[in-house]
Amino acid sequence: MNLVDFSFLTGVFVTLFVIIDPPGTVPIFLSLTSTFTAKQRSRAALVAVGVAVLIISVFALFGQFILDYMHISLPALQFSGGLLLLIVALQLLAGKEDEMGASEGVNVALVPLGTPLLGGPGAIVAVMLFVQQTGGEAARIGSLVLAMVLLAVTMYLAMRFAGVIARVLGDGGVTLVTRISGVLLAAISTQMIFDAVRAFLTEWGIVAG
Repeated sequence: MNLVDFSFLTGVFVTLFVIIDPPGTVPIFLSLTSTFTAKQRSRAALVAVGVAVLIISVFALFGQFILDYMHISLPALQFSGGLLLLIVALQLLAGKEDEMGASEGVNVALVPLGTPLLGGPGAIVAVMLFVQQTGGEAARIGSLVLAMVLLAVTMYLAMRFAGVIARVLGDGGVTLVTRISGVLLAAISTQMIFDAVRAFLTEWGIVAG
C-alpha cells in the first residue's frame, strides 16, 4: 500500500507555495524586523510559521463542520475561494503585497506575518479544498500532512535566512519571483472558478458529470 500520493503531494505543495509565496515574504519580513537582532529575527520567524500552521490546521480539521453548519456547499466555497485567490494574484502582479506591512502596537510575528501574510484566507480555503479531495484515503491524507510540514520548513527557512536570500536574488530577483507567483496563482484561481462552475452545472443537470 502506498503511504504517499506523490502527485497529490506535489499539487498541494506547489499550490500552497504559490499562494503563500515564501520568497515574496522576504522583503516584508526584513522591513518588519529591521530593528531585530539575529536571535530575535529567528524567533519571530518560528512564531510566525507556528501561528500560520495552527490557523490552517484548525480550518483543515474543522472547516467542513463550519461549512455544514452554515449550509455552504463545496462548489460555493471553491468559487468564492477562486475569486479570493484571483484578487491576491492581482495584488501580487500589481506590486501591492506589502500593503499589510504597517503594523503598530502588536507582535509582528503574529500580525501581519503569522496572519494574514502566511496563514491567510487563500491558504485556508486551499487547504480546506485539499482536505475534501483526500476522500479519506490514507495516502492522500499523509501527502497533505507531509506537504504542510515541507511548506512550514520552507516558510521558516525563507524568513530565517531572509537577509541572505535578499542579497542573492537582489531587489529585482525578489520582485520577479513575486510576479511569477502572481501569474501562477491567477491560473490556479481561474481553474478553481471553472471547476466550481462545472460542479454547479453538473448538479443542476445542465452538463454531464
